This record gives sequence, structure tokens and C-alpha cells, in this order.
Amino acid sequence: MLKQYSPTDALNTILKRTPLEDMPVTKRMQEGIRKLFGKSLTPAQVVDLILKDVRKRGDEALREWTLKLDGVELDSLRVPQEKIQAATTGLSLDLREALDLSIERVRKFHQSQPVGSWITQGMGGQLGQLIRPIRRVGLYIPAGSAPLPSSVIMSAVAAQVAGVSEIVIVSPPAPDTGEVAPVILAAANLLGIDEIYALGGAQAVAALAYGTSTIQPVDKIFGPGNLFVTLAKKQVYGTVGIDSLAGPTETVVIADAGAKPAWVAADLLAQAEHDVLAAAILLTPSEELIRAVQAEIEKQLKERSRAAVIRESLAHRSGAVLTRDLDEAVDLANRYAPEHLCLAVEDPWTHSEQVTCAGGIFIGENSCEVLGDYVAGPSHVMPTGGSARFNSPLNVLDFVHIVSLVALNPATAGTIARSAEVIARVEGLDAHAYAAYLRTGAEVE
Repeated sequence: MLKQYSPTDALNTILKRTPLEDMPVTKRMQEGIRKLFGKSLTPAQVVDLILKDVRKRGDEALREWTLKLDGVELDSLRVPQEKIQAATTGLSLDLREALDLSIERVRKFHQSQPVGSWITQGMGGQLGQLIRPIRRVGLYIPAGSAPLPSSVIMSAVAAQVAGVSEIVIVSPPAPDTGEVAPVILAAANLLGIDEIYALGGAQAVAALAYGTSTIQPVDKIFGPGNLFVTLAKKQVYGTVGIDSLAGPTETVVIADAGAKPAWVAADLLAQAEHDVLAAAILLTPSEELIRAVQAEIEKQLKERSRAAVIRESLAHRSGAVLTRDLDEAVDLANRYAPEHLCLAVEDPWTHSEQVTCAGGIFIGENSCEVLGDYVAGPSHVMPTGGSARFNSPLNVLDFVHIVSLVALNPATAGTIARSAEVIARVEGLDAHAYAAYLRTGAEVE
């Protein structure tokens, strides 16, 4: 059942943010760590051990950690090209067409993003910014409870539009087959990506960051993962770039009395089935809608294959909040800064103007978040954990870096050098001051 909260109670429970380092560790996880290492360690300590081991022993460490953690003995780290091609050949017609449509729409969306170098001549020479693609990136593609070919598309297409020349994919091998999920291989092949490694967890992040004899290091790592993957990305930041520190996925639905209960319930259930830590939250001034949605959830749950996961998600990080009005609902959403914000209200465009913090806004009941997951156009990789206050959805700009251009003419250099000299002397940097002084045109003995 979707529990009902008051705004005050919600702010102290389901709308309260927990820092990454304070995320609860389950008893099962604690027991697994103790069994594997022979002592109690925090997840951060586990990650630190794995990163250091891979950095020291390379491929050998990758194989050993994959056997210990995934139960898979790898013959080869890199997926052979014939397996990638076979995965594509084995696609059903419906799935092939769906993946092609997703690629087409996501590519068209990102090609519309205004990204480009610029140079101005109005400041005494030429000044500007040069946009350069990152040379080599690594994409972590999860495959825990289910393989996610959509994550391949939603990450790789933006990289390709940006002009990235080398795209590497790592994805955990399945315990039963010891191989990367065929549908992930197929999605990668449709995009022309053939450098794929059967690696998951912190060891995969270590391989991308530090490199081994088999895997060349990348310049930036992208992609969500479990707690260990996220902590690993946090620890390697600085050696490589990272996209973000992804937490559990989350959706907030703001709805009024006219919203369709069955649709609202379906959207909440779709979010909740991702993971037991997923958050599916309804904000509405209509208590009647809450009751109708609660009834619909119980009805629809009977037909859901992941009902156990959904029930746990609804019990812990999800709920329905009865607000005073829609303005209060939007205010709560802004304070929570959700990954996905769905506006199932009569006038969604007006209320969208009040939204200041959200990874993505889904306007109206037809624009459901599930369509954003797969085929709408924008990347479904969006900021979680409240980071929508300062972070953005994955886009072309994430795959480029900016180089400042300074080409001053002699007259301008001579004019502004005096000011540079004055500031440098105040800062106690006389070598700086002298270098500027030389550009003033003053004679030097």
C-alpha cells in the first residue's frame, strides 16, 4: 500500500535526503562482506581494497574479483566481435525496430543541442572558447536484476554526437552464462561500438580509471551502478572525470483531482519496480485521488512480475503526500529536486514555470516518464539524490571540454598589462608582475 503523509511528515521521511556516505547497509550486505573478507568492513573500505588491487595487479586482479564477487571465471575480458555480431543477428524484429527508433530519436534530440566553439573580436584581438570532444570515455552499463540496452543508447548516442572517438563499454557478466547480456551487446553493435568488456562492480571502474595490460584507461567514466560502483567512481575522480554520483532512481508525480488514477498508479509502479530503494512519490491536494491511486496500485500489483520489489520500494522510500494546493506540491518537489517530475495536472505548462529543480519535467499525462526512459529523445540518465539542484541530465556537453582561446593584439596587450602588473604585485608574485611589465612597451635595461 502507498502510505499517505502530511507535508511535514514527508519532509522528515520520504522527502528527506540521505548523503551517500550515510546510505544504510543491509544486514545481508554486511554478512557478505564479512564472509568474503573475514572481517567487518564498510563499503568504502571494500572499494578502496579493490581499486588498489586492480591498480597494482591489473588483469589478474580483475579476473580474481570477478570470480569472487560475480561467481564468473573469465576466459577473456574483452567480448569477441563474433559474439557481438551474433547478438544483433538474434534480435527479434520488434526489438530491432524499437532499438532503432530509440537511437534515431535520441540522436536527433542531441543533434539539436546548441554546442559549438565561438570567437569574438571585440576585445582587442581574438578571445573565445574552443569545444573539443573528450578522446576516450567509458560507459558502465548495469545488468543486475535486468539488462538495460536503453542505457547503452542513452549514454553512447550523446557521446557520438559530441564527437568522442573511442567509446568503451563495461557490463557485468551474468552468473549463469558468464557473458554480457546479448541485448546489451546488440544495442552496442547497432551503434558501432565494439570495445566491450565483461566486467562489473568496483573492479570495472578501476580498470577504466587506471587501465591494465588489456584495457586502456579512459578520460571520463559514465553510467549508474550499485553502491560499490558509485563509491568507486567517487574515489577515482581526479584520476579520471566522472559524470555524477548516481543514487537510487526516483519519480515525483504532481497530480490534481482530474488526473487518471490508473495512469498515476501505473507510473508510480513503473518507478518502484526498478529497485527496492527506488522512490515513487505522489504529491496532490486531492485526498480522493490518493485513495483511488492506492486502490489502483493494489489492483495492478496483482499482475506485476516484480511485485515483491515494488512492495518493498513502496514501503520504504515512497508515498503519497496530501498538500494544501498545487503550489505547495511544486514547492515540496523543488525542495526534493527529483530525478523525474511528472505534471499530471490540468495546466502543466503554467506549473512547469514554477519548477526550479528537477532532472526532467514530463508535461501532462501523455508524457509519462517511461517514454522518457526509452524513446522520447532526451537521455534517461538524470541527476538523482537531490543533485538536480546543481546537476543536469546527461547531454552532449558532458562529452566535451572547453579550451579558452586568448589571442590579443599588441596594443591591447600593452594597455591591459599595467593592470595585470598591479594585481600581481598585490598578490606578491613579482615574476608575474615582470612578465606583464614587459608587455607594457616599457624599455628594459
